[in-house]
Amino acid sequence: MIKYTTQFLAKLEDLISESDYILRYEKGNFKSGYCVLKDQKIIIVNKLYTTEGKINALLEIIKNLALDSSKFSEKNIKLYEE
Repeated sequence: MIKYTTQFLAKLEDLISESDYILRYEKGNFKSGYCVLKDQKIIIVNKLYTTEGKINALLEIIKNLALDSSKFSEKNIKLYEE
């Protein structure tokens, strides 16, 4: 169940911080609201998005990337599997 709150956004940010990727919020002209630089392992999300937009962008990114869950804490493993 997705909750569009700043607490849930913080959980997603924590999940990404435990991966090899770096998350940044920048102003940008991204058609999808985000950009993933796979060679440099950087995720850039449009900082002008609402909390709901940021959460949706991060969920879409997490679905499309193969993150190494062996580095995750137990709570983040559970979140990643959901």
